[in-house]
Amino acid sequence: MLPADSTRNIILIGMPGVGKSTVGVLLAKRLGFAFLDTDILIQVREGRSLQAIIQAHGAEEFCRIEERHILALALQAHVVAPGGSVVYRPKAMEHLRAGGIAVHLELGLERLKRRLGDVDARGVVIAPGQTVDTLYAERRPLYRRYADVMVATDGLTPDQVVGRILTALAPPPG
Repeated sequence: MLPADSTRNIILIGMPGVGKSTVGVLLAKRLGFAFLDTDILIQVREGRSLQAIIQAHGAEEFCRIEERHILALALQAHVVAPGGSVVYRPKAMEHLRAGGIAVHLELGLERLKRRLGDVDARGVVIAPGQTVDTLYAERRPLYRRYADVMVATDGLTPDQVVGRILTALAPPPG
């Protein structure tokens, strides 16, 4: 799917805490691509943390802000790690996928909950009273809908996940 001379982007989608940023940096180094974490981009451009934006404007407005920043991107040869909530905005996902291949990094719910810790401090788009369990159930079908490739990450190191992504994206032999 990804020729060696490709300028297509690789978009890592999945729940917060699945390892998109960690794996993304390693994958970008292996491919000689640039890396972009859109959560950091949003924080820098908005001048405050994701959680501060969510607290000030609410989850829906945060998703609009996130979409605006995603739609302004014009990238080639990047590994992009968007926030887990990007799948709520079809236009944003269409824009990302137009220039790249979406790879869903999937992690089992129990391991994900151990990694996530305090979702409020992390700046996760989650409805008041919603649990990580229900958020996972809500988003999982969206990640699968937009994914060109799915990589299960349970029990793997970040380097092993990179290896699985590269294998999944390798052009077929012959």
